[in-house]
Amino acid sequence: MRFYTHQHKHYCGIDLHARTMYVCMLDPSGPIVVHKNLRATPEDFSRVIAPYRADLVVAGEGLFTWYWLSDLCARAGSAFVLGHALSRKASHGGKAKNAKIDAHNIAVLVRGGRLPRAYVYPPEMGATRDLLRRRCPLMRQRAELLAPMQTTNSPYHLPELGKTRADKANREGGAEHCPEPRVRKTIELDGALSDHYDKLVSEVALSITRPATGHDAQSCSRRQSGPGGGQLLALVLRYESPDSSRFPRVPDFVSYCRLVTCAKESAGTRHGRAGQKMGTPQLTWACAAAAVLGLRQTQPGKEDCATLERKPGKGQALTVRAPKVARAVYPRLTREHAFALTRFVTA
Repeated sequence: MRFYTHQHKHYCGIDLHARTMYVCMLDPSGPIVVHKNLRATPEDFSRVIAPYRADLVVAGEGLFTWYWLSDLCARAGSAFVLGHALSRKASHGGKAKNAKIDAHNIAVLVRGGRLPRAYVYPPEMGATRDLLRRRCPLMRQRAELLAPMQTTNSPYHLPELGKTRADKANREGGAEHCPEPRVRKTIELDGALSDHYDKLVSEVALSITRPATGHDAQSCSRRQSGPGGGQLLALVLRYESPDSSRFPRVPDFVSYCRLVTCAKESAGTRHGRAGQKMGTPQLTWACAAAAVLGLRQTQPGKEDCATLERKPGKGQALTVRAPKVARAVYPRLTREHAFALTRFVTA
């Protein structure tokens, strides 16, 4: 866990919402200088902090409304700290809780150097990352439409379809083999919706790949060289971990991918697990997808998975393989090295 420990002349804590924001300003000795409720607009916030802007740090919670506040502080030359919402317990353990109390707690924590920090994402890459994250629900909804098309033959004891319906070329004529009109209508409806989703997903992929090549094409190509590497999977790895200096060791990156088990222990007694939501679920999905695709695409990958199946069992082989993929991704983040398959399967 990282804390913000720099000293400033004034400390500003903000409880930020979609339409309002409560601002609390402290001086170094602790007295409150400003404590008021404002509209969540750049004009109102700039007017309040104007007398204290010379040496100011602004701190807020890591919720969905912080983008504009971070950009405003960057343009004004003020330090901005994004508090980690899951780690900040001081605002949730009191007897009373409201926006006024939360803003003061944030200001006190950042003044004392005890505010857990979250990563402030680069603004020039934020829109592309958000579009990448939006693509995953679209792909899942598309899969929910394709699955019934593939399995309709089973309840009605129809001939096997043979080819998967994930490929658009194999969907044509899929409804004709069903004698029941209502069943045909169901398949045609799922097919029409799937075709529409195919068009949307293609447009999203095009909107992602164009700006991504301008940010760092070489880094994306290194990530694409990994197990099961594809262009969009490599972009997920690139945009979910843009700053490799945040991870000084391999376990730090694997933990950020939510692929480690953290135990709660006191006096030598374990009390379950903790920290399962610390990290990025998108990297968890990317490493799991790379493990499955690497198994499917390469013969050494199949042999490596067969070795894992003999030890922890077939059900746990892919679970063990996902952290191994994360460890293989780490050198491509920190060093300009492509993926080496022989080292991966022998590690």
